[in-house]
Amino acid sequence: MGQTSVADTLREYLSLLELLDDAYWEASTIQHKDMIYDIISIFNQEVAELNKLSVMDHHYPYEVITEGIRRVVPRLDQLDEQRHDIILRTQTLTDFRDIVSSVLGILEAQLQTL
Repeated sequence: MGQTSVADTLREYLSLLELLDDAYWEASTIQHKDMIYDIISIFNQEVAELNKLSVMDHHYPYEVITEGIRRVVPRLDQLDEQRHDIILRTQTLTDFRDIVSSVLGILEAQLQTL
């Protein structure tokens, strides 16, 4: 995957956050809720920092800002591997599968450039 712009990354992260919010409420165990909440917290911090950028800067290539986002990939991989057990609603599961691959592509591209 080539480098994505700040605007494209922000859009993907916000879509993921929306799905994670749904997944949180659909999760049936506290452990699953804790895992999802942890991921939500990390992405919320990154999105908050991205929102501080000027709209005029949104066309620039995305670069990771927060330290937490650098470490979220294993956790996101774990959620992706267990998604059939954690995400129970079909629509959320289908949408999650699509968006998580895009987000992981963005993050893995960023980790390769570090």
